[in-house]
Amino acid sequence: MASAAHSRASAAHPDPAGLMDRYVAVRSLTEALCAPLTAEDMVIQSMPDVSPPKWHLAHTAWFFETFILGPNLPGYQPFHPRFGYLFNSYYNQLGPFHTRSQRGLLARPSSDEVLAYRAHVDHHLLALVGALDDRIWAHIEPLLTLGLNHEQQHQELLLMDIKHNFHSNPLRPAYREDLSHPPAGLAQPVKFLSFTGGLVDIGHCRADFAFDNEQPAHRAYLTPFRLADRLVTCGEYLEFLDAGGYQTPALWLSDGWTAVQARGWTAPLYWEHGEDGWQVFAASGLRPFDPAAPVSHLSYYEADAYARFAGRRLPTEFEWETAASQVSESPTGSNFLDRDLLEPLPAGSQLGLKQMFGDLWEWTASPYVPYPRFRPAVGAVGEYNGKFMSGQMVLRGGACVTPADHIRSTYRNFYPPDARWAYSGVRLAEDT
Repeated sequence: MASAAHSRASAAHPDPAGLMDRYVAVRSLTEALCAPLTAEDMVIQSMPDVSPPKWHLAHTAWFFETFILGPNLPGYQPFHPRFGYLFNSYYNQLGPFHTRSQRGLLARPSSDEVLAYRAHVDHHLLALVGALDDRIWAHIEPLLTLGLNHEQQHQELLLMDIKHNFHSNPLRPAYREDLSHPPAGLAQPVKFLSFTGGLVDIGHCRADFAFDNEQPAHRAYLTPFRLADRLVTCGEYLEFLDAGGYQTPALWLSDGWTAVQARGWTAPLYWEHGEDGWQVFAASGLRPFDPAAPVSHLSYYEADAYARFAGRRLPTEFEWETAASQVSESPTGSNFLDRDLLEPLPAGSQLGLKQMFGDLWEWTASPYVPYPRFRPAVGAVGEYNGKFMSGQMVLRGGACVTPADHIRSTYRNFYPPDARWAYSGVRLAEDT
């Protein structure tokens, strides 16, 4: 995924029993997300950025095996001597690894063998934790917490990748036909809320877990700004299409216009136009176009071009975080993975900022760079995040495929500016 890192330290170490209950729940959910898939579905890789579902299952087991079991369980024997090569994602310090674009060629190991691999890792990890003294637990716990957050990231990636895989099939099959979605409605008029700016606190400084790219906490100066109270809707984005937005170079960054021309973009990913007008491909298959729903699966280039079309701009990540600090991170009814809708919902009628958490990741105007005084961790785990701080843009807020207990106002996701398969949307900003 884009956003990945480690926690520099854990000020308080949760008790082993509580954390292992969470371990079992997170690991079980990953497998449950694969339950609707056939054996053939488990191997598909529709583009190089996508990984087959089977690979996600194996890689998340590899993480615990590599960073916890191998170094800490005396006499531990890896499940398979070549799985370290197959399921290492990008850790160069751990040695060579299988080419990412060729993960879809791995007919073997079978899905059953991958599930057996996960069971093997779970068995030994539970045994290791059950025998630890307090001193070793203080060393293991931050890695275990990191591993669980890593797996939650892959739960989101798994659903992103499944959707892209299924959309590559001309039959447009549904991942799940039992998913519910509200009927189309009318969008609430957008309002812009004012923020005074000034010197603001940015980054994570609490005792609970955070990735290292959210740290160190520091201060930033913001000029006064205004932020839209909701995400841009499909109906509003359709106005951009109808006005020739994809044919107007003045609206696009140079690299964005090159991408539009080279890749033939004429609408957001998953929009399809037929005899009856627009439809949108979703986890439940093709659905009627809902003008009130947030427009999703946009690249940064598309988000930026729309903002220019609308006469506004994208917020910086510091503006977004400052505004989000005034909103509950898990408000009642927020649309996260736990709600089991797997698609964004129209904004409600409540006052104030809406859809800040859940529904869609929100592109910001900020490049993904390190915070002042940032230092990656020593060793291979330091590759988890810091080496990607170039050529990518920051997104904030989580999405309908993000676990609710995985998100924070300081959480920094990131993707290349041309990425469209993430659950990404747009919130407008403007200067005052």
